[in-house]
Amino acid sequence: MAKKPLNIGMVGYGFMGRAHSNAYRRVGNFFDLDYQPVLKAACGRNKDGVKAFADMWGYESIETDWKDLVKRDDIDAIDICVPNDLHVDIATAAAKAGKMVLCEKPIARDTREGEKMVKAVEKAGVANMVWYNYRWVPAVTLIKQIVDSGRLGRIFHYRANFLQDWTISPDVPQGGAGTWRLDVEAAGSGVTGDLLAHCIDTAMWINGPIKNLTAMTETFVKKRKDAGSGKVKDVGIDDAAAVMAHFDNGSLGLFESTRYARGHKALYTLEINGEHGSFKWDLHDLNRVEWFDHSVEGQLRGWTSILVTDGEHPYLGKWWVPGLTLGYEHSFVHAVADFLEGLATGKPVSPTFREALETTKVCDAIIKSGKSGRWLDVK
Repeated sequence: MAKKPLNIGMVGYGFMGRAHSNAYRRVGNFFDLDYQPVLKAACGRNKDGVKAFADMWGYESIETDWKDLVKRDDIDAIDICVPNDLHVDIATAAAKAGKMVLCEKPIARDTREGEKMVKAVEKAGVANMVWYNYRWVPAVTLIKQIVDSGRLGRIFHYRANFLQDWTISPDVPQGGAGTWRLDVEAAGSGVTGDLLAHCIDTAMWINGPIKNLTAMTETFVKKRKDAGSGKVKDVGIDDAAAVMAHFDNGSLGLFESTRYARGHKALYTLEINGEHGSFKWDLHDLNRVEWFDHSVEGQLRGWTSILVTDGEHPYLGKWWVPGLTLGYEHSFVHAVADFLEGLATGKPVSPTFREALETTKVCDAIIKSGKSGRWLDVK
């Protein structure tokens, strides 16, 4: 049977624009789905830049104003891959125009903007998803499945960190292409929304809602040059955050994120400890999970390393033979596959805008607690 085309309008052509475009191009080669993504149009303010991107990835046309893209009758879904301050306007306009909306994380700069986006897509009744891509790493999905099965029993602890080092130099500017994440007006927050949001999303997906928390945040470089004007301005984002939290299930959470951990480029690790077992995962070895099974007795009791490449592991039956590994880019392919499957079955794919809003609520509480030093309920 002929597949149904899904015409994609991509807003933004940076790192995430490339990651998403690759996923749209590859998904039909490995997953048998009712829908086939069509790279219909790419949009960016720099005409030469977006034209080069469109030619590289095979988009049929370009736009230089997202408002024109949203108006087009030949676009089914708008994919938002631009700085956080633009998410709310693009998403709400796209939903009003009846377009499906996919948005890079975090959903918005804060809860207030995120609520507007949720209201818009739900009022319009359009399919929506936020790209928290680490959910779709097969090893992380496996952890989720085993925890859901009850194999770990009562959960006691969840801990995660996300460490980088790219902003240590005070010469790195704020604002502009590549460094907008250091501008509070564009980003909303620093490592909390950029890195820690991934940890929070995965944690709540696996271990349930976070009830309350207390946080330390720090801005190590207080002033930076503005990339546009060249003027020195105060830095409004957080460079580092450390969080203690209670989950609704009674377990304790520890989270840390920083861009000042020299030697770390993208160290994302998580661990969950239960009554009967524990899991560990490290992005640097993303096809592998470490598993401790307390039911094993005697000399064989200990941590076991599981290479997640077998056909019965999540998503792996669609790829290669056992033992051959996947990479970072495959998490986005899996996200697209699940989104398209959701369109066919009518079952929304997680995280929807409403689900992703819960992560933003936690991030807002982290920023507020970092300033006040108090325990705060997540509301």
